[in-house]
Amino acid sequence: MGRFIILVLALAAIWLALSGYFDEPLLLTFGAASVLFAAYLAHRAGVLDAEGVPLGIFPGILVYMAWLTFEIGKANLMVARQALAVEPKLSPRLFLVPNPPRSTLGKVIFANSITLTPGTVSIDLREGEILVHGLTDELCDEAGIKAMGERVAKIERGQT
Repeated sequence: MGRFIILVLALAAIWLALSGYFDEPLLLTFGAASVLFAAYLAHRAGVLDAEGVPLGIFPGILVYMAWLTFEIGKANLMVARQALAVEPKLSPRLFLVPNPPRSTLGKVIFANSITLTPGTVSIDLREGEILVHGLTDELCDEAGIKAMGERVAKIERGQT
């Protein structure tokens, strides 16, 4: 029951933040109904378990999201500089980085974080490592990507 309530609260917060309607009773009613219906469907589908509503990663995931947003901004500038250069210095390559997260959720967060960062794409998730494609030598920073994986592993362990 606790996971159901937390899911309802999280969905309601997301709905309010994205809709911006705080003073329209009809729209608030429809929003509440849609939140309850979505939570009910999640309950009926049996996804309200530790994997479906991972309580252990909060509040660390919020700090990680802020850090990742900053890293995405830095990578955007690097890619934009290459895109606007008269003679771009592209050196695409594939490389392997260690995959420190242990859980499936941690591995997915790490792989998606790599792909969200402009200029890098996670191609293959292997046992203990991820195959990554990088656009330039600057973006193929194995130490930086490894540090990202270690941050995800810390969140997974409940540390921030």
